[in-house]
Amino acid sequence: MNTLTAEVIATARLDLLPLRAAHAEEMAAVLSDPGLHAFIGGAPDPPQALRARYERLTAGSPDPGVSWLNWVIRLRDEGCLAGTVQATAGPSPQGVAAEVAWVVGAPWQGRGIATEAARGLVEWLGRQPVREVRAHIHPEHHASAAVAAAAGLAPSHVWQDGELGWLRHVGPETDGARTNSGSQNGS
Repeated sequence: MNTLTAEVIATARLDLLPLRAAHAEEMAAVLSDPGLHAFIGGAPDPPQALRARYERLTAGSPDPGVSWLNWVIRLRDEGCLAGTVQATAGPSPQGVAAEVAWVVGAPWQGRGIATEAARGLVEWLGRQPVREVRAHIHPEHHASAAVAAAAGLAPSHVWQDGELGWLRHVGPETDGARTNSGSQNGS
């Protein structure tokens, strides 16, 4: 697999911008609500810790066959950051697979931002050599499940660490067809 590189992804209202360490200060405020950690655990990072994390992420995966792809979600009309989307792409038995995730800050939730960003990300991945897009979602996180469904992912029978796997086949030969088959890889 050739390593993938995050590029700007434009949707109707959003620009998904490749993550930079310089985003840490604004993103620390965006992600400051402890409620964002209800299903994933942990607590909000202060700006310095988030900057260090972003520096590690932008340095890339230590595995040359794996691509760490991270974006911040910028609301074009408001000129502010509102969340993140990410994908970890690497080899799988079906070809290249990408594990995806998203988070939108509490003040911007309920506006369709996560759905629009996730759709943009999945469409972009479908134009890359990626053949499967996966997500793992806590069964009680109904908003995240709705985002996954809107991005064309379907629940599978695979569970990992208490989260249900969601899956979508992408690429030119699939025409974005949905599937209910699962994978064994986690996020």
